Amino acid sequence: MTARRPILGVAALSAAALVLAACGGGDGDAAAEDTAAAGGDTAATEDAAGGEETAAAGGAGDFAEGTTMAELAEAGTIRVGTKFDQPLFGLANLEGTPEGFDVEIAKIIAEGLGISEDNIEWTETPSAIREEVLETDQVDMVVATYTINDERRERITFAGPYYEAGQTLMVRAGEESEITGPDSLSDESIRVCSVEGSTPSENIREYLASDDQLTLFGTYGECVDSLRNNQVDVVTTDNVILLGFVSESPEEFAIAGETFTEEPYGVGIEKGDVEFCEFINETLAAAEEAGTYVEAWNSTAGAIEGSEEPVLPEPDPCS
Repeated sequence: MTARRPILGVAALSAAALVLAACGGGDGDAAAEDTAAAGGDTAATEDAAGGEETAAAGGAGDFAEGTTMAELAEAGTIRVGTKFDQPLFGLANLEGTPEGFDVEIAKIIAEGLGISEDNIEWTETPSAIREEVLETDQVDMVVATYTINDERRERITFAGPYYEAGQTLMVRAGEESEITGPDSLSDESIRVCSVEGSTPSENIREYLASDDQLTLFGTYGECVDSLRNNQVDVVTTDNVILLGFVSESPEEFAIAGETFTEEPYGVGIEKGDVEFCEFINETLAAAEEAGTYVEAWNSTAGAIEGSEEPVLPEPDPCS
């Protein structure tokens, strides 16, 4: 770990430059320049100059032989699973490239390996297949509003958490005075939608009079369409995901009530890869210290009204 620490500082500074550059605007550009100036030979600076120094700063030789970090740095690419249908966290743009806070977190980790965002291979990863894509080596990590829990830890390892959300409800605008929280769902006539394989779909069952009230789809976008078409009355998942849908269609949807769970989001990796887990935690800690973590939030989920700037949670032990 000692050999990696100098690299983390470089990674954080260069990641900050990348995020700020992505934000655009006068303040962001100025901050990026300041960051580059303060960091001297940052990876971002050298990348703009030609790329060779970037490879040297985050090359395989900077990591212990045989580790995931060395393999990824040597390959110069990383495969990341994320959502493609969740505004503010992971939403594919018109070119098919995902954007959002999860995406920025993945970029920060990739940068710590000396891998630019252009060399990230994104794979759409709905909730139900997140463990599967790691177990079958389809991706190197999953950053996809992925709540850490003991059941999932039996199959994969989590780094983080990097964010703590909370489950809540979304209804059609104007109906938030009728459905005010999970206790309202004891009315058997209320139809609820969530996503297969998600933590919210399991959490909500204890509030329902019958399992027949619950409809499960593959993506939250399908739930939103069903709410719009009056096929369901409530969509439930984490507050920040629902805030994203409300921000896109405030005339159609509203948040109902307060959060009623704690959902720590982690980075999923192969089961037992403790070194990679520790590397990710150190990279995120360095990003917080450099301000990159908050910049990533403010340029994505933090851009909407009602969101609160997060503090990076203390990481759980890697195992």
